[in-house]
Amino acid sequence: MGLLRHFLRLPYALGLWERFPVGPVPLRVFHGIFPYPQYAYGVYWSAMLAARLRLPRITVIELGVAGGRGLLALESASALIEKELGVGIDVVGFDSGEGMPAPTDYRDLPHIWASGFYRMDQDKLRARLRRAQLVLGDVADTTREWIAAQPRAPIGFVAFDLDYYSSTRAAFSLFEGPESTHLPRVHCYFDDVVSSQLACMNEYVGELLAIREFNETHPQRKICRIAGMRIHRPRWEMWQEQMYAFHDFAHSRYTSLAIAPSREDTQRAL
Repeated sequence: MGLLRHFLRLPYALGLWERFPVGPVPLRVFHGIFPYPQYAYGVYWSAMLAARLRLPRITVIELGVAGGRGLLALESASALIEKELGVGIDVVGFDSGEGMPAPTDYRDLPHIWASGFYRMDQDKLRARLRRAQLVLGDVADTTREWIAAQPRAPIGFVAFDLDYYSSTRAAFSLFEGPESTHLPRVHCYFDDVVSSQLACMNEYVGELLAIREFNETHPQRKICRIAGMRIHRPRWEMWQEQMYAFHDFAHSRYTSLAIAPSREDTQRAL
């Protein structure tokens, strides 16, 4: 570790490591050496929770696939983390397949996005996917149908990249299934709680409004930003402000011990 610290002090060392991503998976997750480090972080820690709860398998999801770069990155990171932690990982991507629909009203931020943005080349993407399931259609329907069908493994991580308030709110049906469909805490990445300076993002529009309304209408289920992300990371990264967790406080495993005491804690207790 001392040698690594010295290496990372060198100019361009981090960029070099990102270009040639070698080393143990936990170390790469810690330093963000993945094409989508926020995805690797969410998948790793959701799989770690599953391992601590002795669950054999989880599902990780991207909502808003578009060209597929994110889903391919999720697929790749999941394969490495599955092998590292011994927890099986199913990968699912949801998208309309036709680009963004027309915005419903001002809450969908039509000054940023419009109908037809981010169209998918379905054949090209399917040819590149190795393990991910692609679910196409209106997310208001597909997410509800998918969760009603009871996925074979509980949801552990979800990346929300649907842009619109209306689409994000509809996709929260993933968090309305019985506890068997999700871990007690689900790591979430919200791509659009921030945007360009002209967007003037706030809690009355977009994903932030969808999150607020979900929390107001679900007494025992909440979506909250993960506090203190910077404390557990070697440096500040922009995506740290976009990491949330879905909490099911009524989940029968919510209070199950998931963090083993450190050696220092044990010695202090003695």
